[in-house]
Amino acid sequence: MQRRYREGVGEERTTVRRPGLRDALRAFRYRNFTLFWVGAVLSNSGSWMQNIAVPFVVFEITGSPTMVGVATFAQLVPIVICGPVGGHLADRFPRRKVLLVTQALAAVEAVALWVLWWRGASLVPLLAMVVVGGVIAGVNIPSWQAFISELVPRDVLLNAVTLNSTQFNASRAVGPMVGGVVIAAFGPGAAFGINAVSFTAIIGALWMIRLAPPTPRHVQEQSRRRIVGDFMDAARATRGFPGIRACFIAVVALGALGGPLWSLLVVFAQKVFYVGAEGYGMLQAALGIGSVVAAPFIAGPGTRARRSRLLLVAMFAYGACLMAFAATSWYPVALVALIMASAGYLGIASALNTTIQLQVPEAIRGKVLALYVMLLTLAIPVGALVQGAAADRVGAPLTVLVAGAGFVVATVWLWLGSGLLAHIDDEGPPPEEHPQSEVAQSRFVFEEGPSFGTTGADGAPAAGSTGALVGGLAAMEQTDESLGPITDASHSCP
Repeated sequence: MQRRYREGVGEERTTVRRPGLRDALRAFRYRNFTLFWVGAVLSNSGSWMQNIAVPFVVFEITGSPTMVGVATFAQLVPIVICGPVGGHLADRFPRRKVLLVTQALAAVEAVALWVLWWRGASLVPLLAMVVVGGVIAGVNIPSWQAFISELVPRDVLLNAVTLNSTQFNASRAVGPMVGGVVIAAFGPGAAFGINAVSFTAIIGALWMIRLAPPTPRHVQEQSRRRIVGDFMDAARATRGFPGIRACFIAVVALGALGGPLWSLLVVFAQKVFYVGAEGYGMLQAALGIGSVVAAPFIAGPGTRARRSRLLLVAMFAYGACLMAFAATSWYPVALVALIMASAGYLGIASALNTTIQLQVPEAIRGKVLALYVMLLTLAIPVGALVQGAAADRVGAPLTVLVAGAGFVVATVWLWLGSGLLAHIDDEGPPPEEHPQSEVAQSRFVFEEGPSFGTTGADGAPAAGSTGALVGGLAAMEQTDESLGPITDASHSCP
């Protein structure tokens, strides 16, 4: 942001104002982003009520931390398997319409889970529905993550990504807090039912978002290839981006060592702190509260910091807070440690997601984001299985203490041993290769300017843009106004 002023007679100087706290909400100047954010925070709050109800029910049925890890594995592994499909759809079809379909399917899954619980379902049907939810999420998440870049200009992207992570963590605070009370008062079935209703918020938001209609384009030969082959090409292309490789290493460490904590909180609540459902809900809520508190600083002044520095500090803070949480048996101290860990988590998520959004060309962005999500969601269930089994043998506190120490060691290696951390700050592809990088191009509609988009030399949209309409989703080519109501999948990914 520039300011001009006169100095003396006939002299004019230009200064650049550094971002401050008043810039923390900059992305909310854009109507589409505001609609998406509000719908997401309401819907995700319901999803987090369900997310804490599932491990609560599993632990109540089995009394086994290992089975809690198995439930996490069942939820997240389908996301890995379906990642190539999700990335393929995110790069070849309008992401808004993909999200409408996946949200509809997720709403149906939530209703089915509520009905199963109401009819007295046992562990196996419950886990089966968890698997279905994971499949839907695997298709949904790449489009969800990539959709952010369609809602704001490139120079607002870090702010928008941070605010998107903030809504996820705000939901993570509100949902479990309310969910703990609901579970204690009415049982897990009520949490499942409220989640089903909450999907109407994100569906309504997506329905009201308006983007310029995509122009039909010529489908190149590459786009006719097999989904997996196309996905593998995009994965191989990331070898030329050392910053992206650094992101992948960081997110695997985060998933395997730090991610399983949320599924073990029910064990801490019942066997370490001796609190009920309300206390368990507060532990889960603490993992979101810190992110909400830290968001104005990361989205405002934090935008002037190097992403590599933000990532390094956030990773150290997260690992140290995991160790502090595991080392205490005093419930208030544990809450403070989780709140601080949540702030570190937001810094990690913002730095990693923004780096991928900025460094990867638009043509493969959805696939690379799918790979990013696949690595995270593969690391979390593997870590959950290992840490769940370890908690059965040596206890949850020692398990999490060792995991936190391992995360600090991984951070040190990424910083001093890999030589990759500095590449987090690399610039993205030039404008002609990155159709969304310049506010002067037109396909996406922003509140503060004309519509933005991508065209090739022949006037057709560039390969890999979201204007492609092929295969079974060709029927989606209808206009936004004529598209009927459809709904949401799990989008609980940073």
